[in-house]
Amino acid sequence: MKILIHSSKTMKPERSPVHGLTVPQFINQAVFLDNVLKKMDVHELARLMAINPKLANLVKGRIESWDDTSKGSAAALTFRGDIYSGLSAAKWNEDDATFAQDHLFILSGLYGLLRPYDEIKPYRLEMGYKLKLDDGLLLDKYWEVQLKNALDPKDVYINLTAKEYFKTASKQLSKSVVIAPKFLTISEKTMLPVFVTVHAKIARGSFANWLIKNKIDNHLQITNYDQLGYVYDRRLSTKYEPVFVCHTFGGIGLSVRLK
Repeated sequence: MKILIHSSKTMKPERSPVHGLTVPQFINQAVFLDNVLKKMDVHELARLMAINPKLANLVKGRIESWDDTSKGSAAALTFRGDIYSGLSAAKWNEDDATFAQDHLFILSGLYGLLRPYDEIKPYRLEMGYKLKLDDGLLLDKYWEVQLKNALDPKDVYINLTAKEYFKTASKQLSKSVVIAPKFLTISEKTMLPVFVTVHAKIARGSFANWLIKNKIDNHLQITNYDQLGYVYDRRLSTKYEPVFVCHTFGGIGLSVRLK
């Protein structure tokens, strides 16, 4: 069983105390894409990424300084944001780290597919950006081709990614068992389960962390997830979309957006 999550725009390098760094499988493709970005000026980057000129200047500087030779840090510790707060990779022990390295994959606009301890440098390239390459392919189609043989279709996949990321792997996994957990919160107003974006993002990371900490390698066990106040709801679930519902979200404090 393999777990899929996606990268984050927010990054802050951090050293891993429990696992050595590894080389990303698609480092050559990352170099290629960075060279494409290096040819773009600030105005082109601003349009591509829908950001203001001040941020575009900062991004341009990051692109110019990116290379594949200087020291980086582990992907799972570098990405920040709600999913990664839930993932809590900094709290993994050596056994957790080893399991995660074999079972967790991070889809990325620049690196394609990363293991948790693959060495990366901060960048900004979301999979949904309409970056057109020399062969006419857009970024997501480029990665769809590159990732063609990167994932074993015989595996069972726990899909915790956003749609724009998962579609790069969806063709390859079209005949695979893909399970996409859904996380809902009981509304205080209606007392009905509703989708709350920030809760769901933290829950996805927490779910991946729970699988890793408990060394879950059988998809039939995933309905036992019980973190952050979530419990499995059989009535709302389907075979490939198990639904977890919380009455009181237990992840307050894991996001700057929640107080």
